[in-house]
Amino acid sequence: MTFNPIRLSVARKRRQLTKKALADSAGVSQLTVTRLESGETSDPSAETVGLLANALRYPAQFFYLDDCEDLRESAVSFRSLSSLTARQRDAALAAGSIAFLLDDWVGERFNLPAPDLPDMRDENPAAAAAALRTHWAIGSRPIPHMTKLLEAKGVRVFSLCERNQNVDAFSCWRENSAYVFLNNFKSTERSRFDAAHELGHLVLHRHNVNGFRDAEKEADQFAAAFLMPRDDLISNLPKSPSVKQLIRDKQRWGVSVAALARNAFECSLLSDWSYREICRQLSVAGYRKNEPESRPREESVVWKKVFESLWKDRLSKEHVARELNIPLDEIEALVGGLYGESAAQPSQPPRLRAV
Repeated sequence: MTFNPIRLSVARKRRQLTKKALADSAGVSQLTVTRLESGETSDPSAETVGLLANALRYPAQFFYLDDCEDLRESAVSFRSLSSLTARQRDAALAAGSIAFLLDDWVGERFNLPAPDLPDMRDENPAAAAAALRTHWAIGSRPIPHMTKLLEAKGVRVFSLCERNQNVDAFSCWRENSAYVFLNNFKSTERSRFDAAHELGHLVLHRHNVNGFRDAEKEADQFAAAFLMPRDDLISNLPKSPSVKQLIRDKQRWGVSVAALARNAFECSLLSDWSYREICRQLSVAGYRKNEPESRPREESVVWKKVFESLWKDRLSKEHVARELNIPLDEIEALVGGLYGESAAQPSQPPRLRAV
């Protein structure tokens, strides 16, 4: 068996450890860790690997398997890159590498929906949002469940349990597969907007998000238009709504009261003065951080079906973790925020059957 330096790097980044911190925790020298990750040392002793594995809480066998796909910053969209520390960024990217392992394992056993995401690089964000709604035949009606919609259209949805709001969400393409990672530390409304934002990246900035100027602004514009179509908003929101009315009516679109206020202003339902006053009231009430009358957390249909199907064969998440030689907590981090026993079935669930 050959030691794999890429896997050591991925595990270290997932635990948000520097090379020195890992070395200190494992009781080895920093030079040892550096040489192992660079590949300069290719045949470490079993004792050294065991010490590193214990410090990282990863099975030792993990470090002797084939390469993990190294997800690079240039391939993904981070909404708040400027506020991320290097450790937070690297941990999120490493989560993507682990997610690819899990996705490949599941893909070998189940037929998941193929991506139905047209390339809309030549469209402006609002036009792209309207065109995608038409393509998916959902008209201008509100979207009751963003996670289910993404999964039904072939997007692989994972959770990020980083326990901080700096890592909002990110998305990426991997060959012909599309991925969205959502931080469930945020309110449901903000998570839904993040999901629509990342959907915007997937259709507007395919494979090259960092090659587009104003990509984040365009994805925000797409998300607003996709979740709150202009005609539907104008038809169902009163002119010059109060904060109380915005809190009541935001339930229709499943967005935050701040996002609804912003879109009402963009659609000329609020004057400049009224919008500024609404923003002031929202800040005073603490509604910028704590969403009033928040929806229940959205849950995954695909992950519920996958694990229910596996359980029929007496295969648990622990079994999956052992098959992949990864810690159970990594499985929980990637799907735990999306999977629950109370998840409701969709009106048109994605097709999912064992291979």
